[in-house]
Order: sequence, then C-alpha cells, then structure tokens
Amino acid sequence: MSDQNKLAKQTLKTDSHEVGRQEIRAQQVSIKSWTQKILVVLLCVASFYGGFKSYESNMVNDCKANGGQMIEGQKTMLCQLS
Repeated sequence: MSDQNKLAKQTLKTDSHEVGRQEIRAQQVSIKSWTQKILVVLLCVASFYGGFKSYESNMVNDCKANGGQMIEGQKTMLCQLS
C-alpha cells in the first residue's frame, strides 16, 4: 500500500510540474504571436511609406524629364511646365 501512495504522490508532483510547463509554454506562444503581429504591422507601415516615397520620387523625376519644375503649393507639390 505504501508503494501505491508513493506512486500517487509522485504522479501528482509530475502532473503539477507538467501543468506549470504548459502554462509557461502558453505564455511564450502568446508573447511570440504578439511580437509577430507587431512586426508585421511595422513591416506594412515601412512598406507603405517606402512605396509612397518611391511614387513621389518618380513623379518629380517625370516632371523634370518633361522640362518642368516642382513648385510648392499649399498642401501639394505642383509640376509647372516651362
């Protein structure tokens, strides 16, 4: 009987230790997923900004290639052809 009691106590300790490990794993997964979500958002913002600046640069280059010059408007840049 005492062997069964020892085995039951050991099993209980192992189960509680395993539950603790599972909780830690769950926390790591949630932290990892939040980190990945933030990284994806930052990459999207950087990609959008880079694409916008590239588009803006191409517009300026097209204006200059056609013999125009860029003039600052109130809220926009304007291409004035000479």
